[in-house]
Amino acid sequence: MDKVETGIKGNTVPIWEKYMLTVDEAAQYFGIGEKKIRMLIAENAESDYCFTVQVGNKSLVNRQKFEKFLNQTTAL
Repeated sequence: MDKVETGIKGNTVPIWEKYMLTVDEAAQYFGIGEKKIRMLIAENAESDYCFTVQVGNKSLVNRQKFEKFLNQTTAL
């Protein structure tokens, strides 16, 4: 991730330092397609591997929990 950054109220937070990522940011950060991430969110919403928070209609991905989930997964 070279210079992928998002502006928040005038401040710039690098994507690799953000606690929660949008689906688009997660797709860029992890190199996984948005459709696949949305499918993983739907499949794991009620499981022990839940790594998202719903804010209205938007899903935010907890970066650290998703990394842990991916480390325990052998195939997507």
